[in-house]
Amino acid sequence: MLLAFIITYLILTVLVGIWASRRVQTTGDFMLAGRSLPIAISSAALFATWFGSETVFGASSEFIQGGLYAVMEDPFGASLCLLLFGLFFARKLYNMNLLTLGDFFKTRYGRTTELTASLFLAIPYIGYIAAQLVAMGLVLCAVTGLVLWQGIVISAVVVTLYTYIGGMWAISITDFIQSIIIILGMVILAVILTAKAGGLDNIIKDVPAGTFRFLPAWDAREIVTYLAAWAVLGLGSIPSQDVFQRSMSASSARTAELSCYFAAFLYLTIAMFPIFIGLCTKHLYPEMTAGDPQMALPNMVLAHTALPVQILFFGSLLSAIMSTASSAILAPASIFSENLVKPLTRHRYNDRQLLLLTRLSVLVFSAVATAMACMRSNIYELVGESSILSLVSLFVPLTLGIYWKRSSSTGALLAMVLGMITWIIFEVYETEWPSLVPATLVSLAAMITGSLARPQQQEAEVKAL
Repeated sequence: MLLAFIITYLILTVLVGIWASRRVQTTGDFMLAGRSLPIAISSAALFATWFGSETVFGASSEFIQGGLYAVMEDPFGASLCLLLFGLFFARKLYNMNLLTLGDFFKTRYGRTTELTASLFLAIPYIGYIAAQLVAMGLVLCAVTGLVLWQGIVISAVVVTLYTYIGGMWAISITDFIQSIIIILGMVILAVILTAKAGGLDNIIKDVPAGTFRFLPAWDAREIVTYLAAWAVLGLGSIPSQDVFQRSMSASSARTAELSCYFAAFLYLTIAMFPIFIGLCTKHLYPEMTAGDPQMALPNMVLAHTALPVQILFFGSLLSAIMSTASSAILAPASIFSENLVKPLTRHRYNDRQLLLLTRLSVLVFSAVATAMACMRSNIYELVGESSILSLVSLFVPLTLGIYWKRSSSTGALLAMVLGMITWIIFEVYETEWPSLVPATLVSLAAMITGSLARPQQQEAEVKAL
């Protein structure tokens, strides 16, 4: 029965994509849903983008092993990202009427910077998509007994199919439905497990000391590491195409801004439920956490809950993963077609050709990410690494490009390249400090130095910021 439900759910999702494809007439429809989403769907889309495999599998397993202190990156850092994007970025970027985040770098800094930034924007998504496919593969393995790589391939085919057909329209509509399923599933399972444990007090009293520690010790290295954990997603995901794409699909600048606030609150609230469910699992069924902690929740649900609960849990789990995976596939495909292939081939694409090119790019990124997913399986690491790459190379040029009018293309290029090189060096030659800290500082210094050394004349669009 559970397997039949999952198959039916996957088929219905694809059918929604086919239905939504009727609204896709232009590239703008495919990438940004025609910039027409109301606040409810826009907020749900942003929330569903974040609530993915790293929230259910990654954060819960990290909490089981290291307590609250181990999940600063997600969900706390992720919620911070949505809040900051709404406060400082959404309205300004929306008013520029951009198709992709790569277009910002073209408008602000020129063609060379656009190409460089687009490479740094697109490549990290491969790991992020892979993380979602691993998670969905794990679900299918738990339910069907498939080998992991088989589950990954099936997952990739389903998600790619409805993304290819319906683009942002399909993603947004399915996200709205999936957000409702996610919230219902997580809340109901948490209530059931709390009742099984005899109440919240019984769960809390067995928690080891330090499990709920939220702040670092008064030590310089630990404080820097703590702040770095917040920054990985909190700052690193601000220059990301999926957050940009969901926000820019809103019907107005005000809607784009408010959607970020609603999504931040919703995410921080609902993302606590997988962590709490992980705590309940550790209390009720400690043997479930002895093996792979990423599988603790699905294994517990399969072994110790009734069929209706299993359907709710796996329905919400699949919803979370598919919503994140679909946006993660569309984001780099949009960058690749609009900001890399289109300018490099020097071909005058009409809108229909660009739409086809973007759809083909969806297939390319899905295939590459599927291959990576079959080779690596740690979800939390795959997601964290993808966000760090954006932080050390793109956060500074984006932020100063909006708020510092003296920013130049020379400074932006130096910030991107030197930030990335510094991060690689500190990853190879490990120190006691997180490698993203010196890399981000170098990126900032390079941006300021390069811009002061070689300033450029500001464009009208920049003055409009």
